[in-house]
This record gives sequence, structure tokens and C-alpha cells, in this order.
Amino acid sequence: MPLLDHSDLLKLKRWNTPSIYNGWEQITREDRRTHFNQEEVRDFMPQMGPMVGYAVTVVCEPGNPAHQKANPSANEQYRAYLASIPGPKIVVIQDLDKPRVLGSFWGEVNANVHRALGCVGTITDGAVRDLDEMTNAGFKAIARRACVGHAYSWPVRWNCEVEVFGCAVKPGELIHADKHGFLVIPEADQKQLLEATAFMDANECNTIIAAARAAGGKTMETVLREFGEAGAQFSKAAREKFGRKGEW
Repeated sequence: MPLLDHSDLLKLKRWNTPSIYNGWEQITREDRRTHFNQEEVRDFMPQMGPMVGYAVTVVCEPGNPAHQKANPSANEQYRAYLASIPGPKIVVIQDLDKPRVLGSFWGEVNANVHRALGCVGTITDGAVRDLDEMTNAGFKAIARRACVGHAYSWPVRWNCEVEVFGCAVKPGELIHADKHGFLVIPEADQKQLLEATAFMDANECNTIIAAARAAGGKTMETVLREFGEAGAQFSKAAREKFGRKGEW
């Protein structure tokens, strides 16, 4: 899968994930009801802002001690795989203990190890712990909840399709994530995503938002009329650019 320039990834990181979605829906042929989390997530480091990276996928089951005995060198094998993948990387972990939470794959040590191997954060439908220490490592965590222990946490398999928060994620897929949730961007949509996001963000500012901010001192009749005119301008600009009118 071809990678975007790092400069483009940094530019994508300047928008929140809903803004990225607004651009994505204009260019994709995918169902706009898909490719994002279907369940609520919790961003444990919202102050770090959005994260953007390519998915490294892992399955774990902290509640099952058999995995450590079945493959005692799994950690070394997994880290070797992780080191071979170009970054920036987001580690997407499916926890087989779900809906229970019996232990966390993540903590201070794993966050620092993964940061050193080019990972910027994780999305896990399991748990995280050592939140202050993970923040200090510069490693963002989006998870279901926090917990105290690690139990028998161990990588069970990796480089495979996983499902987290009701969304399928394949290795190498581009992800944009923040406190709202995450969006998995198909390869076919990646090259156009930055331009589409910038256009739709400017389109909102030039039309609907501008009309709303200029409403002071006007009658409700005038405000509603100007909203209608701004909405028409928004749709016209989107249609001329993408062949779709957008949400307005």
C-alpha cells in the first residue's frame, strides 16, 4: 500500500476526525455509514489532539494464560514484525476478553517500547492503564475503559484483520482518530483526502458558518432567508467540486 508523505499526514492531523469525515464522504464510493467506530470510544488523552497513522493489528486475550505457554517468544516475534513496518503507526488491538476486562495490553512499558518503534498511539476495545505515564511517553490511547492489572496479556496473533468497536480494520489502513472516534480511510480515497477536507472546511466557513456568525441584530426572517441562501451556496460549491451537494 502506498504511503502518503509525512507532510500530508501532519496536515491531516490539524483537523478533527469529523472534519476528515466531511471531506472523505465527498470523494468515497464506500457507504458513508461505514469505516468508523459503531460503538462509543473513550479518548484518554484528548489534550494530545488527533492522531494519524497506519494500522498495525494485534489480537490479545489477557484473561487466558495459555497463550504465553503456547508461544513464549510471541513478544519478540511481534516486535520484529512491528519494527519492519514503516510509520507512523497506530496499534489496533482486538481484545478477545470483551465484554469482560481482565487485563490491559497497555501500560508505561509497552507505551514506551511502541513509541520507540514508530507508533503514535493505540485503539483498543480492551483497557489501558498507567495513563499519566503513557501520556508522558507521547503515546495516545483510545480504549473502552481503564483497568488496574495486565493479567496474562500477550500478543496472540498480528498482521491480521481485526474488529474493534464494531469496525473492521486491516493491516496498513490509514486511520484518523480523536476524542470523537476513528475513521478508517480506504486506500482509494487517501490521495484526495487532504484536498477534500480542506475544501469542505473552507466551504462551511464561507457559507453556513459565516451566515450564522453574521446573524446578530437581524430579524429571524432575515436570518432564516440567509441560512437558505448560504446552504444553497454550500451545496453548489460542493456539487461543482465533487458532483455531490454535501450535508447541506
